[in-house]
Amino acid sequence: MPGLYLLAILVSAAGIAVIDARWRLAAFAAPVRTLAAVGIGVMFFLAWDAVGILTRAFIKGDSGLFIGIDLAPELPLEEPFFLAFLCYLGLVIYAGALRYIDSRTARSSTDGAVSGR
Repeated sequence: MPGLYLLAILVSAAGIAVIDARWRLAAFAAPVRTLAAVGIGVMFFLAWDAVGILTRAFIKGDSGLFIGIDLAPELPLEEPFFLAFLCYLGLVIYAGALRYIDSRTARSSTDGAVSGR
């Protein structure tokens, strides 16, 4: 079914956006910074892909799940969407981990002050 891979990426990105919106971790906390980080990440990984394609380390392969549009030889349309999703997911996970660590640190310092340690 053509387009199923792109649909899966977009649905997954929407799920991560819901998590981001709920806890304001990345795009909903700092939209310009998030857009810049995702854009820089996508450009880096597209350059990485270009090197891999030129050295024949990366090949697209055949799948009925792709739309069938190539941006360049061996570079399907879905690739930049996947890379943007990957970068956004990384930012949300990183921000969530920092928030969790900060809350644990704050909780443990509060617990220590209350118990007299």
